Amino acid sequence: MAMIDLEALRERIRAMDFERGTPDQIALWREDVADARANLVIENMTPSDDEDAMFALMLDEGVPPSLMSSIILGFYKPGTGLIAA
Repeated sequence: MAMIDLEALRERIRAMDFERGTPDQIALWREDVADARANLVIENMTPSDDEDAMFALMLDEGVPPSLMSSIILGFYKPGTGLIAA
C-alpha cells in the first residue's frame, strides 16, 4: 500500500466547511474508533500504521465519524494512497 500523505490530507480537511466536534464528542469518537479497530483486528483486517494515523488525524481535526469515509473517498484516487488533484 502506498503511504498516505497526512499533511496534504490535514490541509484539505482544514479547508473544508463542516461542523467540527466538541472536545467531549471527539473523546467519545476516539473510543468508538478504538472499538471499531479492535473489531477489525479480530476479523484479521488490522489497519496499517498509516491508516491508524489517518483516522487519528481526522479526530484531531474534529471530523465526525459519519463524514470520514466520504472524505477519504473524495480525496484519494481509487486503489492508491495519493491525494486526487
